Formats: sequence, C-alpha cells, structure tokens
Amino acid sequence: MPPAHDEPPPAELSHAGAVVDKAIEYMMGQKLGSLAIASALLGGAMALLHRSMSDEAIIGILNNAIASVRAGELRGGGDAQDG
Repeated sequence: MPPAHDEPPPAELSHAGAVVDKAIEYMMGQKLGSLAIASALLGGAMALLHRSMSDEAIIGILNNAIASVRAGELRGGGDAQDG
C-alpha cells in the first residue's frame, strides 16, 4: 500500500529517487536529450517490474500513470526540459 500524500516516502524510495536524479543529471550533462533519457529510464523500469510482477499488475501501474497525466498532475510542479 503506498504512503499517504502527507507522509514522507520510505527511506528506500527516497534513496532510489536520489540515485535516479543523479543519473538524470549526469545524462543531461552528457548532452543526451530528454526523450532519450526518459525512454531509457522507462524501458529499464518496465524490465525491472517485469521481473517481479504480472502483466496485469504492470498494466495497473501504467493505467495509474496515464490517469495522472490526464489529470494534469505532471504539469503542476515539473520542470520540463527540451521536451
């Protein structure tokens, strides 16, 4: 069950997020485009999910992501770069 919105994320999630942020920063410094970076991260995330989840569970996660995009949740505070 995911944490409530007002609770801090678990330490493991914060750590993983910090590592991903550093990886993105590094790739941007290497002048890789946002679409290439995002596609590589998404592909890696999909492969990782596939190792431990059913296709239906992954589809549920993707449907939640689609609903977030449709609700405009990504436009609120994100800083879009060349994309």
